[in-house]
Amino acid sequence: MATSKGIRYQDSVHTHVDALDERPPGKPAELKKLAALGIETVGDLLSHYPWRYADSREVTDIASLAVGRNVSLVAQVRSAEVKLAQRTGKPRVEAKVTDGSRTLDLVIFMPHRGAADFHVKRLVPGSLGLFSGQINIFNGRLQLANPTYAIFGHEIDEAVALEEAEWPIPIYPATAGLESDKIRAAVRSALDPLTEQDVSDPVPDVVREQRHLASRWSALRAVHVPQTEEDWRKGQARLRYEEAFVLQAELARRRAHAQREESTARPARSGGLLEAFDARLPFVLTDGQVAAGEQIAADLARAHPMQRLLQGEVGSGKTVVALRAMLQVVDAGGQAALLAPTSVLAGQHVRTLRAMLGDLAEGGLLGGSEIGTRVALLTGAQSTAERRSNLLEAASGQAGIVVGTHALLSDPVQFADLGLVVIDEQHKFGVEQRGRLQAKAANTPHLLVTTATPIPRTVAMTVFGELEISELRHVPAGRSGITTHVVPADNRPWMDRTWSRVREEVERGGRAFVVCARIDADEEADDGADGADLAPDEPTTVGEAQAAAQRAPKKPLRAVLEVAETLRTDPRLGGVAVGFLHGRMTSEDKDRAIADFASGKTPVLVSTTVIEVGVDVPAATIMVILDAHVFGLSQLHQLRGRVGRGSAPGLCLLVADAPEGTVAAQRLGALAATTDGFELARVDLELRKEGDVLGSAQSGGRRALRFLRVVSDGAVIDRAREDARALVEADPELTAWPALRAAIDVQLADGREEFLGQS
Repeated sequence: MATSKGIRYQDSVHTHVDALDERPPGKPAELKKLAALGIETVGDLLSHYPWRYADSREVTDIASLAVGRNVSLVAQVRSAEVKLAQRTGKPRVEAKVTDGSRTLDLVIFMPHRGAADFHVKRLVPGSLGLFSGQINIFNGRLQLANPTYAIFGHEIDEAVALEEAEWPIPIYPATAGLESDKIRAAVRSALDPLTEQDVSDPVPDVVREQRHLASRWSALRAVHVPQTEEDWRKGQARLRYEEAFVLQAELARRRAHAQREESTARPARSGGLLEAFDARLPFVLTDGQVAAGEQIAADLARAHPMQRLLQGEVGSGKTVVALRAMLQVVDAGGQAALLAPTSVLAGQHVRTLRAMLGDLAEGGLLGGSEIGTRVALLTGAQSTAERRSNLLEAASGQAGIVVGTHALLSDPVQFADLGLVVIDEQHKFGVEQRGRLQAKAANTPHLLVTTATPIPRTVAMTVFGELEISELRHVPAGRSGITTHVVPADNRPWMDRTWSRVREEVERGGRAFVVCARIDADEEADDGADGADLAPDEPTTVGEAQAAAQRAPKKPLRAVLEVAETLRTDPRLGGVAVGFLHGRMTSEDKDRAIADFASGKTPVLVSTTVIEVGVDVPAATIMVILDAHVFGLSQLHQLRGRVGRGSAPGLCLLVADAPEGTVAAQRLGALAATTDGFELARVDLELRKEGDVLGSAQSGGRRALRFLRVVSDGAVIDRAREDARALVEADPELTAWPALRAAIDVQLADGREEFLGQS
């Protein structure tokens, strides 16, 4: 037993009720349509929550509806009449409904005149109804074709109308052939027979009592059959807490499991590499670097494996902090492995580490320090001789620091005493890959994961809750900052000035990046580490639809090889040498392209997003991002961070086709307004409406988090984490709480387990 703020967790086992695991009631055709929405069980159906609530006394704002989406709206009938097709004579009903300011056309195709007349009699002008279907555009006008509908107080059952006329109307996410009304009926059929004993609750009774929370059964009734707005709001609040609690319980369980493992303590020692490195630093560490270093040093000195996330602003000095951790481990007799997602980044890390360490990275070599070690590189593109030499240095312990790509995970790679694993850009690696590297150590090694994409605190608590978190919010002194401007792609004078600015920067001794989303003009935008993290298509609302219908077709995205060739003959650059870089090049060609760029041999480098992280050229002062509107906000911020890393100020020009008022324009405006990566991360989540922080939105699965908003629900997450940790402290495997364990399994289904493992 354990207590937390007076809570006593009992060891009694709760019986898991499986009524929600049964198939929902309904005809086979209806069940098939439900299955298309991912609804296979009663539990799935009751977790298909309304996306909004309608009031039979209020109409829906038609301008807010998304074109191409299946919708349900409350509107007033303005007119209805029968029209005949000129060629076939087939009848159709043409009606108009309104919200008071905008009008939406309805068309219902009928087999004969009698059926059409029947609908006209139902669609009485002035009456209010609930209309469901897909919003489309026909002949430049907005249209709802063949909708299902019910007129309040008439088609809706009289008995139900008398009882529920004043109740909020749940509107469900629907699909073609399965409108909100039918889903609502299916939900009621499944929910009405259930009692509180039929619905297992993942939130223990004692937690509900302390937090004054309703049962899960009550919450489901409140969101599906609310009698007042307060009902569904309270129900959503209960389910919001549940989502946070279930996730935090799993994170707490993983944290407890890690703390039970044993690791080799790697305390700092005097007179070693770390002390020598610190004495040679040509700059003063920021307060954030000092604080993070102290936290990491204390973790490494313990006999339990460190699990820490180091996140920071672009250019905030994460490499120095990670290197100091690696040197402490080497001083304690161990080795450190740094896993990078690409060969370009791995090679950049090795060059950076060797440059920072100097003779401290030449242990055992002529001219090397007596206390020095070595930095080895392992990638899949190395020659046999080079790879064999580096494998030997890793296995013998001569290399205290081993940097590599996925090649580090291969069986031939062995370590003398692996004490620390550093994962750079953690989102590029899965739990299995990380485990394969950790398995190369005798005891569980310490773990430090880094990310150059700042994450709001509430998101970090939700996704990386089993990790301790260190943040670097400030860049080292001496950097002049970056100015960002949005350049309309169709503004010729501004484009001329863009390339003139590139030339001016080169003439001052600077370097210029030009970023493209594709390699070849004939291919789609790149994918993966070498490609654009393209922003998702934005839904067009009815209010924007008319303008969208008139908009010109999308222009093809600019490509690296095409742009490089064009710039080489562009008179505005006057013969300035232009290089290129992309993911299909060999490692040697990539290294040569970066070296020529850094030296000034080719001061303009046209590249894909392969330069997004790790590429450090202090002389780079300007970046032009073509088709910037298709990139995600976090990726734009990372790209921008490649310039202004030296003493000269940086300039980022975002060439875009982003009409005012679109989400793309908002992204670019936010990037131009601030260089604070944490603020941009918050804005990014808000603009993307958050999606699913567990990754299911990207895989096409149903969202795990329906009500929890990690940007704004920090207080809820804090409470849930406190309660979950107390529960896990008393029962680390949650054996007494089968309903909670079952909920964890559901929430981490469909690849979400892998996503959490990437932390």
